[in-house]
Amino acid sequence: MVDFKLTDEQKQYLQLAKDFAQKEIAPNAAQLDSKGEFPLAILNKAWQIGLMNVLVPEQWGGLGLGAADACLISEELGAACTGVSMVMESNNLAAAPLIVAGNDAQKKEFLEPLTAELSFASFCATEPTGAGDPATVKTSARRVDDEYVVNGRKAWIANAGVARWYLLLASTSPDLGAQGLSAFLMPADADGISVGQREVTLGHRAGDSRALTFQDVKVPAKNLLGREGQGLEIYMLAADRTRPLFAAAATGLARSAMEHCIRYAKERVTFGQPIANHQAVSFMVADMAKDIEAARLLAWQAAWLGDRGKSNSKESLIAKSFAVDMAMRVATDAVQIYGGYGYSREYPVEKLMRDAKMLQIYEGTSQLQRVNIGKQLVGVGL
Repeated sequence: MVDFKLTDEQKQYLQLAKDFAQKEIAPNAAQLDSKGEFPLAILNKAWQIGLMNVLVPEQWGGLGLGAADACLISEELGAACTGVSMVMESNNLAAAPLIVAGNDAQKKEFLEPLTAELSFASFCATEPTGAGDPATVKTSARRVDDEYVVNGRKAWIANAGVARWYLLLASTSPDLGAQGLSAFLMPADADGISVGQREVTLGHRAGDSRALTFQDVKVPAKNLLGREGQGLEIYMLAADRTRPLFAAAATGLARSAMEHCIRYAKERVTFGQPIANHQAVSFMVADMAKDIEAARLLAWQAAWLGDRGKSNSKESLIAKSFAVDMAMRVATDAVQIYGGYGYSREYPVEKLMRDAKMLQIYEGTSQLQRVNIGKQLVGVGL
């Protein structure tokens, strides 16, 4: 039987995240966006109360939450500012492959520092010409005795400028395409790594995304995650865990946009009455509510399946694809409801629209999600 009732522990996580989001993130979101400021002070407070690295097992200092619990947190953080919440989620994204495939020595070396003090990690997959297709990864890792020598470039890497370590996808067998990918744990201070300038972006301006160049970077063989050629498998297993969290964050953004619209529609008067009384506006808000509820349930379903060890690849792809596209629609309609004011930076919804656009690109574009959903449906391997 399906039960949507939250446990007392889940209610505590939800309230903790909601209080933090509304007291620490939301009041500072506009300023962080305007200045393009990395939210270090806010992140330090999040780390202190345990909202960073929530997927890290208790054995390594984290909360050890399942994806369903983490979705509750992600929605609240996303409702306050996805620019800030995606910095936090990026740690989960980098840690997830290590959690699902790392050995104890690797987890101790790389997970424990994330929980011992405020620090960051980056997942490095995207390349300048790769368009999210693992088969096009050009970064190479060549085995030389007890080390791998890495050469290549990555682009749009979240937290790259502040990361303590990278989870890197590189090709150990170029002739095998995606099946020749391997995953590596790489300290960010290794010789031969060049970090690019911080990207100036349309939305998520509190984040730190940069390009990375690897020139003859030596990685100890013990930092190989799993075995050679297992990189794509590890990535997909980890993504099945993290996609529901991104779907939940998108749901939070859309919920915030709808709540702004409801308040504004009650106050804004045209033709002698609040615009909330106009059917054109009320229908738009009703459609927002329908889509938000659907997105939340899709995220919960994907997370619930994964937490129980069941296959959730298709469900997690559907949840993320639906939720991020829904967030873009809702945010765009929110700007429309606000009219000219919606286009002004004095009002909150234009930022939500800019942030929502990034969600359709981050961690696999909406189009790529559809490609992979189609492959799942027709039985073709990813």
